[in-house]
Amino acid sequence: MIDLALYQPDIAQNTGTLIRLAACLGRPLHVIGPAGFDLSDRNLRRAGMDYVELATVVRHVGWTDFEAWATAEGRRLVLATTGGAQSYTDLAFEAGDIVLMGRESAGVPPAVHDRADRRVAIPMQPGLRSINVALAAAMILGEALRQTGGLPTLQAR
Repeated sequence: MIDLALYQPDIAQNTGTLIRLAACLGRPLHVIGPAGFDLSDRNLRRAGMDYVELATVVRHVGWTDFEAWATAEGRRLVLATTGGAQSYTDLAFEAGDIVLMGRESAGVPPAVHDRADRRVAIPMQPGLRSINVALAAAMILGEALRQTGGLPTLQAR
């Protein structure tokens, strides 16, 4: 199934929002360190509210640790990047893909960009830089899950 990964996050609130997204969609969130804030359980609980206990958050010490895990698992990395030439809606997502989001302040370094198996972008109005990382992740993860049949079943309330 599709996983979500966040590379060296800068902003605790965005990480909390992504924890909530991961919990609600039933997908793991991989947090690749180091982060720009204290990644303690206490801080994650504050940022992710009561969703932290409902989410699967996998911490990776750094890029090398995460890349070794992804490679050993045979997972395809789909990088969300403003430098992507392909719209995320045009990519045929596959079960097992990992949607990789970059750091809020700087994206990902060239080595990580080059390692990605696919690079996708969100089409935007000319002259604008980027969409908030949590919103972008929701758009791309939602599309990936829609394509692969991984969205949770809608439950009547």
